[in-house]
Amino acid sequence: MLLGEERKYLFSERGGEQEETQKQMERAPGFRFYPTEEELISFYLHNKLHGNRQDLDSVIPVLCIYEFNPSDLPQLAGERCRNDPEQWFFFIPRLERELMGRRPTRLTPAGYWKAAGSRRYVYSLDNRAIGIKRDMVFYLGRFPTGRKTEWKMNEYRAIEVDPRGVVLKKIPIPISYRLLRLTIRVYYIKGENSRP
Repeated sequence: MLLGEERKYLFSERGGEQEETQKQMERAPGFRFYPTEEELISFYLHNKLHGNRQDLDSVIPVLCIYEFNPSDLPQLAGERCRNDPEQWFFFIPRLERELMGRRPTRLTPAGYWKAAGSRRYVYSLDNRAIGIKRDMVFYLGRFPTGRKTEWKMNEYRAIEVDPRGVVLKKIPIPISYRLLRLTIRVYYIKGENSRP
């Protein structure tokens, strides 16, 4: 028969095993955090903007990424994508400069982010515009002599839409966030770790 202290120890040991098994399942080969653009905007960004879910910071942290070089960012990513070799997600608060209507400064210690292409709408499955997407590329050095790198970034902003699908405006919230998907091009040797 187990005494009280022995039962507590045995119970806590089993609980620890269950937690470890759950963590291993979350990191099992073939499983990764890979949300769609609609999920990024409709669930993650909207919940962050409205303060509905406090647990989002463990999945997608709030970080001013312009204070870091892209190679430093994977270590700062949320727990679901920290070990991902290709992509990481961050919420970035709008800078004071942007809130006053000026252009954001996208300089980092070693280079700068440059917009590539034009802004595009992101649509939901029912064909409503729910956000704006902008692509950016990281350049080493200073403008205009910077050297293009393999680092890419998608910036997502939520927009307000009326029931007919007409875009009204960007969501007016005092502390506004954008959601970033940071990626690096990974090259695979044919036959090794190749993707379909």
